[in-house]
Amino acid sequence: MKKSSPVSRSGRFAGGPAADVAAFSESVSFDKRLWWHDILGSLAHAAMLCKIGVLTTAELKAIARGLDAIGGKIKSGKFKWKPELEDVHMNIEAELTRRVPAGAKLHTGRSRNDQIALDVRLWLTDEIAQLHHEIRALQKALVQLGADNAAVLIPGYTHLQRAQPVFFAHHLLAYVEMLKRDDGRLLDCYTRTNVCPLGSGALAGSTLPLDREFVAHTLNFVDHKGRPRVSQNSMDAVSDRDFAVEFCAAGALLAVHLSRLAEDVILWASAEFNFIKIADAYTTGSSLMPQKKNPDVAELTRGKSGRVIGNLVALLTLLKGLPMTYNRDLQEDKERLFDTADTVRACVRLMAAMLANTKVNAAACARAAGDPTLLATDLADYLVKKGMPFRQAHHAVGAVVAFAEKSGRPLDQVTVAEFRAVSPKFGPDVKNVFNLAQAMQRRALTGAPGAREVKRQLAQWTKKLK
Repeated sequence: MKKSSPVSRSGRFAGGPAADVAAFSESVSFDKRLWWHDILGSLAHAAMLCKIGVLTTAELKAIARGLDAIGGKIKSGKFKWKPELEDVHMNIEAELTRRVPAGAKLHTGRSRNDQIALDVRLWLTDEIAQLHHEIRALQKALVQLGADNAAVLIPGYTHLQRAQPVFFAHHLLAYVEMLKRDDGRLLDCYTRTNVCPLGSGALAGSTLPLDREFVAHTLNFVDHKGRPRVSQNSMDAVSDRDFAVEFCAAGALLAVHLSRLAEDVILWASAEFNFIKIADAYTTGSSLMPQKKNPDVAELTRGKSGRVIGNLVALLTLLKGLPMTYNRDLQEDKERLFDTADTVRACVRLMAAMLANTKVNAAACARAAGDPTLLATDLADYLVKKGMPFRQAHHAVGAVVAFAEKSGRPLDQVTVAEFRAVSPKFGPDVKNVFNLAQAMQRRALTGAPGAREVKRQLAQWTKKLK
């Protein structure tokens, strides 16, 4: 058996854990990314300890200088992280105590249980704020691409079969709406994340007169009126990871939306569709086939949705059987949470950049949108306006479509006489149905892909995203 680590965990133990146990249980290899938020929390906690008389003003200043110096070393990459000290908290605290004797007082009234809960909440509120801006940038890219190609029509699809004509911009705006909901979920998650757990201790608070509201104010855990937001149950505060689950759930749905957008981009960029051209910087070639231009950014975005969904499932599974309160299992939450944030943020940024460097092939889109069968439903509506029940109109138009296919002609080349042979409700004006510009003008309902409505939506979103 390997020798034990020379670092003792507390006075309760004669020695440290075995080397293989220390290696198995360390978390500093991944939670060191919380260093800035750990220092922020320590500074606020130290200021509060000074306020209640545990630290002198001189000790507070010394601790603040020490933490600032440690932060500088970490930022410059010169800080030596020690796995035997287990985590980010002990690494920083041990170095602080080495530099500043008063550092030994800093852990007064707190536990690593409420400390890590604080750090993760601080970190996640920053991540959500950054992701909010990145989502808006992706929305801007979608709106701009739509506005730059406002006159372009494409087929809308159901079952991946051509269905009805829509403006290309209308299709893009569908994703803008999805992203709006994603952003709303994240901001809602932010509200529940932005609660200060510090002062909860290991699970039962402290007998010291800690000023939790002061810490919350200092760290900006406040509501819209500037009132402090502190956790209301110490046991819940140290064991709660609902906010992490919520973020991973919102991230998973965001990843699914990005994956759907990526799939459309991949189809549109194919030779079979040829609706768009992606800039070379956002594609790759083949190691064998020199003609290939692969939409790798979109494909990787589509693929990475799987790991984000997996992170959510892993986190839910981690939590489902834990008794109150803190259990070491919770150490496993961070890698899943970190990976979700890193992955969705990268995908959002890259998709925005790719779309900003994508050109639309208007001619290919026009050829596809010019398919007269896309207006078959408009023919049924034409008959409805003539007084025919829709089910009968649907049947009549289906008969005309079958006749056109059998005769080998496009639907708009069927003669008026042939239309009337199916139903006398068809008149000479039936040919007007195939005027695509007029067809798009007729789609005037709110949310429909009509010319005026799409123009209104583009203008509205452009204004919102300024």
